[in-house]
Amino acid sequence: MTQAATPTADTVRRLVRSLLPDGGRSDIRPAGEGGEHFTWFVGTRHVLRLAPDRDASVRQRRELRLRDVVRPHLGVAVPVSIAHGEWASGRTYTLDTLIPGDSGERHDVSAVGEADLAGLLTGLREVPLRQAEALGVPRAAPRSLEALRTTAGRAAEQLEAADEFDPDRLHQLTAPAAVQLAAQPQGAVLVHHDLKGEHLVVSADGRVRGVLGWTDAVVGDPAEDIAGLALAVGAPAAVRAATLAGYGARPCLRGLWLARCDALIRLAERLQGRDTGPLPLLHAQLDRSWEPILLERVTELREDH
Repeated sequence: MTQAATPTADTVRRLVRSLLPDGGRSDIRPAGEGGEHFTWFVGTRHVLRLAPDRDASVRQRRELRLRDVVRPHLGVAVPVSIAHGEWASGRTYTLDTLIPGDSGERHDVSAVGEADLAGLLTGLREVPLRQAEALGVPRAAPRSLEALRTTAGRAAEQLEAADEFDPDRLHQLTAPAAVQLAAQPQGAVLVHHDLKGEHLVVSADGRVRGVLGWTDAVVGDPAEDIAGLALAVGAPAAVRAATLAGYGARPCLRGLWLARCDALIRLAERLQGRDTGPLPLLHAQLDRSWEPILLERVTELREDH
């Protein structure tokens, strides 16, 4: 990765003044959730995101084009860039509209919100893959659930030693089940690939109003987005949304187990000092992904029509 540049407060203030007529009077404050970008709220209507290096700038340019492609297909809002360019040599910025609402980490998703998530998953499946790939969206091979199961097993043992998890719970995912839940050929769709809580904009009534953070989008396994939702809003809500979107038992259960294994691995790495994620969030994701669902009682997987 190229060396990152760090903008100063003066850099941000000068940029905002050049982009907005009242920029000098706008309240500019850092956002706590910025991912790979430097992010600021500008007043009550805009968000400024600055890419720190050239690699992130490439992804940000692609994100701007991709958002325009996905917007007509989704039932939820996607930020609109009202200005974009470079804030330093080879480092891009975008000034986006602020979608009203809070992080999905602060509000539970209601039943109607689950329907919003179903619309999101349905819309992603409808985006023409050739159009996405023409923008430079990469293809990602499906992950091996068997390999992930093995790694998660070691993590579960480490968490047992820390009195954090009972590894017997992971035995539900047997080796034959991991093989049975392998991703199906010809099942690739556009995948957001980062549907964590902070990228879901949720209103106080539990509606999902928007989706942020499109820089990691890929063409790949739809179960990855089901897994992201299981970590963000809980396994039952994620599976209900995926079912409403037309996904059958196999991708739903695959997404569930991807999420559960990921949650175990990340928490174990955090306890060992190899991850910097906040512990309360990692504990919450573990709890959400291991919430029981009715679908787990299905003993014979079948393809949806």
